[in-house]
Amino acid sequence: MRRFWKDVAIVDRAIRLDDRPVKTPARAALVLPTDILARAVAEEWRAVGEEVDPRSMPFTGLANAAIDIVSPAPAPFAANLARYAGTDLLCYRATMPEPLVVRQAMTWDPLLAWARGRYDIHFELVEGVMHRPQPPATLDRLGEAVHARGAFALAALAPIVTISGSLVAALALIEGAVDVETVWRASQLDEDWQAEMWGDDPLAAGARNERHRDLHAAARFLEMLG
Repeated sequence: MRRFWKDVAIVDRAIRLDDRPVKTPARAALVLPTDILARAVAEEWRAVGEEVDPRSMPFTGLANAAIDIVSPAPAPFAANLARYAGTDLLCYRATMPEPLVVRQAMTWDPLLAWARGRYDIHFELVEGVMHRPQPPATLDRLGEAVHARGAFALAALAPIVTISGSLVAALALIEGAVDVETVWRASQLDEDWQAEMWGDDPLAAGARNERHRDLHAAARFLEMLG
């Protein structure tokens, strides 16, 4: 879509272009839940050049997802995210080499310790990649934490969970127990190790930069929900 508007305004937290309401892909009104988020989305539309580039408008994209995808069916959406509790990255550990084992423990153990204390749960740690079920009580309580979130929070939580591979890390972030860079370092630990051992390549670095950007955008979106 080419830019057709001159002015961007906010009316009752709805975005308007030359006094025309912005619609989501499903043709719903683009109305934001907080003033600060409405201002951030409006700034994305003001910054558009000759053509709209969705990759440069992450807040608009997350808001569209919240309105069009999550709001009509929040429970199934939350259930899909909650399934990550059964295969959380933080529970799958290397057996060697020893420096990697130590690094995983130093980086991931504090996040699991936070979740144990926060939700009174237990985790089964796995050496290697073979799946091992987590205790039902653990899955239930982490699932409840996800289902308690509103549509806009769930929309932002989704990329954080999928990028990091860890529901625990995502919940720690949304509850303010850690910052976004802590989640990033935890999620990239194995990849960083491989790069240190064997070197990086431009394609991998480019993909990593995109994930880093998307993770930060989702974290900022959560902050603006208040």
